[in-house]
Amino acid sequence: MMDDKKIEEGVRLFLEGIGEDVNREGLLDTPARVARMCHQIYGGLDLDPGEHLQKQFESVNNNMVIEKDITFYSTCEHHLLPFYGKAHVAYIPNGRVAGLSKLARTVEVYARRAQIQENMTAQIADAMEKYLNPKGVMVMIEAEHLCMTMRGVQKPGTKTVTMMVRGAFAEDYQLQQTFLQMVKG
Repeated sequence: MMDDKKIEEGVRLFLEGIGEDVNREGLLDTPARVARMCHQIYGGLDLDPGEHLQKQFESVNNNMVIEKDITFYSTCEHHLLPFYGKAHVAYIPNGRVAGLSKLARTVEVYARRAQIQENMTAQIADAMEKYLNPKGVMVMIEAEHLCMTMRGVQKPGTKTVTMMVRGAFAEDYQLQQTFLQMVKG
């Protein structure tokens, strides 16, 4: 559970630490605004992907289902700077399918946490595998990291791509290629 008072005090200390005057007009309400913002940005910590993925329907379709270009915003746990981009998720149903919005909601559960992209990719694949019990899962995330573009090496436009394959996707290279062609097409 989030503690707004601790967040507000932390923001005040941070502002003082960088040499700001926490009593100046523009910063007076900043600690409270940041605390409210944290509920949205880090709200995934309190969410369970199973809540979304358990809503399923019987289906005779046992071909690949892809939800592509799911926009997300997350926060790098190393520098507390945003990373953002697109997630592409696919699975091969095993007699049941999830509501399409549930796949995007699963991405949001993990995006709204401080973490690294590599773990987020695996967490989405794990959740889909656990709750959908599909024949295979594939997740690809393409993201730009502000910790790399506005500080450090400072290379704007650079994208990091991570991928996780499970089940039939791990066993069938052609299936992976079909996914990649459909995502890029």
